Amino acid sequence: MSDFPSIKNSEQQPDQSEFKTPLNVRKLVHARPMPVENISKLALIIRFLKPVTWIPVMWSFLCGAVASGAFEWKDIAGMKFLLGMLLTGPLASGTCQMLNDYFDRDLDEINEPNRPIPGGSISLKNATILIAIWSVLSVITGYLIHPIIGFYVVIGIVNAHLYSANPIKLKKRLWAGNIIVALSYLILPWIAGEIAYNPTVTLLSLQPSLIVAGLFTLSSTGTMTINDFKSIEGDRQVGIRTLPVAFGETKAAKIAAVLINAGQIMASGYMFMIGQPAYGVIVGALVIPQFLLQFPLVKSPGTMDVKYNAIAQNFLVAGMLVCAFAIRSTRP
Repeated sequence: MSDFPSIKNSEQQPDQSEFKTPLNVRKLVHARPMPVENISKLALIIRFLKPVTWIPVMWSFLCGAVASGAFEWKDIAGMKFLLGMLLTGPLASGTCQMLNDYFDRDLDEINEPNRPIPGGSISLKNATILIAIWSVLSVITGYLIHPIIGFYVVIGIVNAHLYSANPIKLKKRLWAGNIIVALSYLILPWIAGEIAYNPTVTLLSLQPSLIVAGLFTLSSTGTMTINDFKSIEGDRQVGIRTLPVAFGETKAAKIAAVLINAGQIMASGYMFMIGQPAYGVIVGALVIPQFLLQFPLVKSPGTMDVKYNAIAQNFLVAGMLVCAFAIRSTRP
């Protein structure tokens, strides 16, 4: 989702009296005309799709595929896996990113004036056309993998609207925004991966994946809270109530740490419950380096946020794959 850069330094910090000015007036004050960038249309579209945001969704699909018990490593070169990566990466995730940019264009004029829409590189008309095309391609690709996955894509696109579009705009409603993003980025693609390789799955057979994906969604809600630190001042200006805005940086960092650890520790415990203690120990051990990194994070959230996520999330996503292999081991 759209990330607002921090404006904590003195050169970017506006006068405090401007915080009380309505958004439409502030926009006129802060927004500066940006020269249209001279880059190729392909490069511009790729930038609009924000590739860095695709990785967690693609990884979740892979975890679901592994957990299905029917996925083999030779399938990585298969058409189904390639369609899954295309869907969860540039298509579905890209559609959600474009939607977020479209609905946040007024905010981006203040926070990220070099984004394609506020920067003038992409007109609203062309943005609308791209979003429509990408939405249709996403649903079709999902349907080709499995009809239920096509339905999941529709849910993901609806979630993107709920997250970004007024009047609901869940990103402004404290917990709700992070939860719906975690749901769309983790649970939906994980279950899609399962269904892609085991279309005869039942709700009962999906239960282990639903539980594990749900627990890692809890942890992901914490990592998304950490991602909010870099935009705390901008979010405060425009009335977006993230946890750092609502509780302050230190309290928000502590809450995030508890969420991150709790989800993974419960996932570790669940591995023992399904008779996979070795995997449970590994998942639990992967929490330790994250826990150690949380001490400097809580001490200085504003300077440690990016470094924490860059390092700690590697252990978190590794735990997801370990759990997927554990679930695979329970399959007949």
